[in-house]
Amino acid sequence: MTLIDNGLEILSQDQCDALLRQGAVGRVAVTVAALPAIFPVNYAVLDGDIVFLTGDGTKLRAALVRAVVAFEVDHIDPGPPSGWSVMAVGVAEEITDPGDLRAVADLGLRPFAGGDRSHVVRIRPEFVSGRRIT
Repeated sequence: MTLIDNGLEILSQDQCDALLRQGAVGRVAVTVAALPAIFPVNYAVLDGDIVFLTGDGTKLRAALVRAVVAFEVDHIDPGPPSGWSVMAVGVAEEITDPGDLRAVADLGLRPFAGGDRSHVVRIRPEFVSGRRIT
């Protein structure tokens, strides 16, 4: 059964998971001094978790304190209007386990941006929702 909310199809968990696996670039939202900050990242999905590479900075600090973060990925085609959006909320953490690091390396994930991005962050989604333009 397809649920419609104000012209948007509400996606199932399986649909959201499939769309998350299709994406390559998403956005991570963290809190900085009680204000939202959103950063683009290229990412992959490993065992249902969102993983991305980062350097020292805001995203890594969020992972080191195991902050709750949001992640969003979408695809929009402006004409004719179509597209989808998936949001995941969960705890961020740095991956340091050698086996997990090998699994991430096996995904072939490489940062698009230059600079040192040698830290791997994992977001374990606790809540996922998605919408598609109908």
